[in-house]
Amino acid sequence: MLLIPVNIVLSKNKKNITLEYSEKSSILDAEFLRVNSPSAEVKGHSPDQKKLVYKKKNVMISGIELIGNYAIKISFDDGHDTGIYTWQYLNDLYQSHDSIWRAYISELRKKGMERE
Repeated sequence: MLLIPVNIVLSKNKKNITLEYSEKSSILDAEFLRVNSPSAEVKGHSPDQKKLVYKKKNVMISGIELIGNYAIKISFDDGHDTGIYTWQYLNDLYQSHDSIWRAYISELRKKGMERE
């Protein structure tokens, strides 16, 4: 079942968003959203084109724009603003947060890259 938020709240410090649903809410932080942007710039056009985004620990969300009734576009203070985050993609990120994050940290370590 597709969950559609009834409200989206940007934290005062612009470091996370809360997706409020009728029965629950989920919080996703800016760094996690930025490094997992669904944009072609990050994801590429095929799995082998995916780019590892790093040094985004201090990134902040500078804006959120509703895209139709199916997604939001998130702008970040590093200038990235091309990702369209569908409700399904946001739910998938939330549901799989821990495994996605572990894989990201592992990949950073393998390549000698840092979050800061």
